[in-house]
Amino acid sequence: MALEDGHVTGVPRLSRTAQLKALGNGVVPPQAVAALRILLARTEPAMWGRAA
Repeated sequence: MALEDGHVTGVPRLSRTAQLKALGNGVVPPQAVAALRILLARTEPAMWGRAA
């Protein structure tokens, strides 16, 4: 999942239910990178650097 081993599972006395809750619906880093690349590829270069 692209997180370091034990990122959540290495926490002492944390139940499996609590581990899953801690992870939630978070986006893993590779998914975020892919999404940003797709969105940036769709952006017109003429718009870059302008204030929104």
